[in-house]
Amino acid sequence: MTSINTNNSAMAALQTLRGINSNLNKTQNAVSSGFRIDKASDNAAYWSIATTMRSDDSAMSAVSDALGLGAAKIDTAYTAMDNAIDVVSSIKSKLVAATEDGVDKSKVQEEVKQLQDQLLSVAQSASFYGQNWVAAASGGSASVVSSFVRDASGGVKVNSTSYAFDASSSGNVLFGMSGTTVTTTSGILGTAYSTASSYSVYSLDISSMTSGQIAGALSMVESA
Repeated sequence: MTSINTNNSAMAALQTLRGINSNLNKTQNAVSSGFRIDKASDNAAYWSIATTMRSDDSAMSAVSDALGLGAAKIDTAYTAMDNAIDVVSSIKSKLVAATEDGVDKSKVQEEVKQLQDQLLSVAQSASFYGQNWVAAASGGSASVVSSFVRDASGGVKVNSTSYAFDASSSGNVLFGMSGTTVTTTSGILGTAYSTASSYSVYSLDISSMTSGQIAGALSMVESA
């Protein structure tokens, strides 16, 4: 009679080897994909959550890019406004100098005119990505992406922050706009002040002004 002897140790070792190979395959798949849960068969619930999170991560990356673009627009406008303040301060200094007796006001006006041209140049060049936030018409607006939100019900939306333009003397733009052309008769620097003989910072001409009129112009520039 033939007898078959079973090697229990060999069978246990074989079972262990099979388990190691199975775990090794899972580890290799995780390493190659970069994901511990790569497919639904790994864990259906976690796979669903991970898929949503990967989708949101992609959207967040796009929102981050949009935020950077919005920041660049605002930085451009801020730099232009900051430069304009420096130029207006220089005009103010010229007016102070013009109040002295014996000063040739026409010569001072030549310097003022150069500064006025510089203000217009600052406003015209403050455009980024086709938008200018310091030269714009009243009633116009601009917006920047501010956030990406997923609510409790699973819905998603992108929020934005709007900014309305005001081209009055007490508004928020240096000059107004008409179509694609800067309007030098509106905005903080272009609107004529009725209390200053109807001239603006941009149209100011002190060539034939008296000391009293220059003082009024100085007050107007200070307000601007």
